Amino acid sequence: MAAENDIATPFWGEGVTPPGREVRLPMRKIQSTLIAAFVLTTISCSTAPPPTPEKPAPLGTIERLDPAFDELVPKDAQLEKLAGGFIFTEGPLWRPSGVLWFSDVVGNVVRQYSPSDGKVTEILNPGGYDGKGNLPAGGFNGPNGMTADKDGAVLLCQHGYRRIVRIGKDMKITTVVDRYQGKRLNSPNDVVFRSDGSFYFTDPPYGLPKGDDDPAKELKFNAVFRVANGKLQPVIKDLSRPNGIAISPDQKTLYIGNSDEKNRIWMAYDIADNGTVSHGRLFADVTNEKDAGVPDGMKVDSQGNIWASGPGGIWVFSPAGKHLGTIKMPEIPANCNWGDDWKSLYITARTSLYRIKLAVAGEKQLYQ
Repeated sequence: MAAENDIATPFWGEGVTPPGREVRLPMRKIQSTLIAAFVLTTISCSTAPPPTPEKPAPLGTIERLDPAFDELVPKDAQLEKLAGGFIFTEGPLWRPSGVLWFSDVVGNVVRQYSPSDGKVTEILNPGGYDGKGNLPAGGFNGPNGMTADKDGAVLLCQHGYRRIVRIGKDMKITTVVDRYQGKRLNSPNDVVFRSDGSFYFTDPPYGLPKGDDDPAKELKFNAVFRVANGKLQPVIKDLSRPNGIAISPDQKTLYIGNSDEKNRIWMAYDIADNGTVSHGRLFADVTNEKDAGVPDGMKVDSQGNIWASGPGGIWVFSPAGKHLGTIKMPEIPANCNWGDDWKSLYITARTSLYRIKLAVAGEKQLYQ
């Protein structure tokens, strides 16, 4: 008679119980065998390598049109979204403390992004307009382009105040220029220093609610100005919407983006030793492009290539004006600038801040 805890198990083979008879194994032996198998399985699972995390879906695309582009943008380069939720981002500028400043033109605030922890903080609010006046809320009234100034200061374009100011290291703000021949500027948009200490800036009417037809517009033209030795002079007066601005590494060529929907072009000009500008010529024309966006903010790299906000993304041109490729963006870009190890391009695009790491170094400006 079998014990209570024994299980009858069929068993056939040489030297074993013939058919019709049974071998009964103790329950405790089967339990031990099952426990040992469970432990081995558990150990095996616990030492298995963790699953490889899925890579995030790539943002945008990279259009490669010329072999020279591969020397600038690595094959594995990927666009990163660093922060979002803004209204209209502009004017990125790398600071000596290892952070990036950028504007929100419609949000009317200057913000700071810290790559070390990903935090975004406000550093100037209001950034371009105090709300006292006739400008409607939610317009292009805030801060825009900026550039590094001497002694750690920053030059900032302010649409609502219609001026360029200097922000000192102590965050004290002083007006640098706001009038030409007694008349108020339109709305300074972007600014760049030249190696002789002078600076150039664009002055379209975007900060005025009705643009060229606004009754508050005092100048009859939308100029590119030069400031040298405390004097302000227009150097270009025949562009409808002068916007982005950059200077070649040899300081001999001035690039201007014209952000007119009907005439989406970049122009190039010769700069004489005394800072005067001449020989304006068409650099690139994207008027017939299907993608939305206009020529806007731009920068140059150490090889003289131009990285310009334009229809659908960041357009990259050789110094001769050849289109090498485009970084297609999820949002329409407005400006870009170098940061980190100077091989990272930060891009402001509508509601977000992006970055892409490159193989070429950016050209540092005079006071960086």
